[in-house]
Amino acid sequence: MKTFILGLSMVAVLTIAASPAAEAKGCLKGAIVGGIAGHLVHHGVLGAIAGCAIGHHMAHEHDRDRDRHHRHRD
Repeated sequence: MKTFILGLSMVAVLTIAASPAAEAKGCLKGAIVGGIAGHLVHHGVLGAIAGCAIGHHMAHEHDRDRDRHHRHRD
């Protein structure tokens, strides 16, 4: 089992290292908050993943609202 987890984590690290840079606005904050909340119910990784997705979505909404506000001012 340890060999499987080690192999899986190595594949994940290599995949992340080989992938192009992505815009991750909100993901880190959300992942931290989600990871802590998930840890409290023994699902830290799932909480971090969900937190990242929610944080990214909220950052995108914030940027969109800010852009709309700036367009209406002009």
